[in-house]
This record gives sequence, structure tokens and C-alpha cells, in this order.
Amino acid sequence: MAGGRRGRGLGMAAVVVGVLGLVLAVGGFGWLREAYGVSTVGGNSMRPTYGRGDRVVWERVGGSEVRRGDVVVFTPPESYGFDGPLMKRVVGAGGDRVRCCSVAGSRERMTVNGKPVEEPYVYGGDADGVHRPYDVKVPEGRLFLLGDYRADSQDSRFHLDEQGGTVSADAVLGRVTDDRTVPALLVAALLLGGVLLLTGIGLGIGFLAVRRRRVPELPQMPWPVSPSGS
Repeated sequence: MAGGRRGRGLGMAAVVVGVLGLVLAVGGFGWLREAYGVSTVGGNSMRPTYGRGDRVVWERVGGSEVRRGDVVVFTPPESYGFDGPLMKRVVGAGGDRVRCCSVAGSRERMTVNGKPVEEPYVYGGDADGVHRPYDVKVPEGRLFLLGDYRADSQDSRFHLDEQGGTVSADAVLGRVTDDRTVPALLVAALLLGGVLLLTGIGLGIGFLAVRRRRVPELPQMPWPVSPSGS
């Protein structure tokens, strides 16, 4: 009886732990894949914020959800001559007027809607970079994108003849985030799910082993029948 109870306990534990592990692993992987992406920075255009070879995490959001100052991953137009996602900073959205450059104090600064923009992320404090002036009214549903290293970035400035160099908001794949809390939790759930799933499999193997080792009960012998007298 003790062996039977132990076997049933192992069987139930195997099912519960295994199912829980499967749910955590599949759910964590599915949510992670659906909500986030990971890319490797392939150039220097986003220095000093992100350098070549850096791994960045981006959350999958639509172009309508990004704002000025956000760093986005997007699919570039064919005119960029680049096959694969790029990463740039949003400096102007639909309705904004983006102009470069105006002298403010001792520095050149880009203006948005007539107001100088503080850009502490710009490499070397150089808001211009290539001495290529522009004055663009961003159409609705489009974005004006620049790299942080203005002297070494293929961006909206070099495609001004195509809707002011703007990129469709629909081309945005996601927004780069430095907050790794949620992705880390999802990865932890995925790993924990994998451990629980393997543990459930181990318990299931133990359950089968206990069943095989169980000693079969001896058949009951019939009571002897007394011989009848003649």
C-alpha cells in the first residue's frame, strides 16, 4: 500500500510540475517574442549612446506611439541602400518643423517648431555634423530621423527630396528601451519553466520506476475443504 501511495504521489507531482513548467516556458517565450526584439548595433551612427557591437532591446510598438527623443528600430526605404533594420533617433513627428541649424549661445543647435532643442546625447555636442542645412515640415504619419553621431550617420538629411527625408511611421518596428526589467522577468519565467518541465519529466520517470518495482500481491489461496465422511 505504501508503494502504491508513493507511486500515485509521484504521478500527480509529475503532472502538476510538468504542466506548470510547460505553461511558464511557452508563455514566457511567446510573450517575449511578441513584445520585444533584440538587435546588434552595426555602425557608429548612434554613438555615444550606442556603439558598434552593442546589444539593444526594443519593445514592439507602432510608429504612432513613438515621440521626439525616442530611439527607434525601423525598416529603411530602398533609397537608403541598406538591407535590414536601422536604428535612429526621432527628432520630428507629424506636424513638426525641423530646422538646422541656429546659433544659440556659443553652439549650433537644431530647432523644432522654432525652439532650440537640447540634445545631450549628440556626439561631441555637434548638432549639425555635415554642414548640410535643412528646413523640413514633417508630414502627418511620418518621422524625421537622425543619428546621434551627426558627422557619421546616413539619415533623413540625405534624402530631403523624398518627402523631406522623412520615413513612414509604419516602418517602425519598435522603440529601444534601456529598462530590462520586464524582458528579464520573461527570460526568468522561461528558464524556470524549463527547469520545472525537466523536473516533471524526472518525476514521471520516477513514477514509472516505482510502478515497475512494485511487488505483485500473492493470489489468495482457497480455504481447504474438509473431506466429508462416508
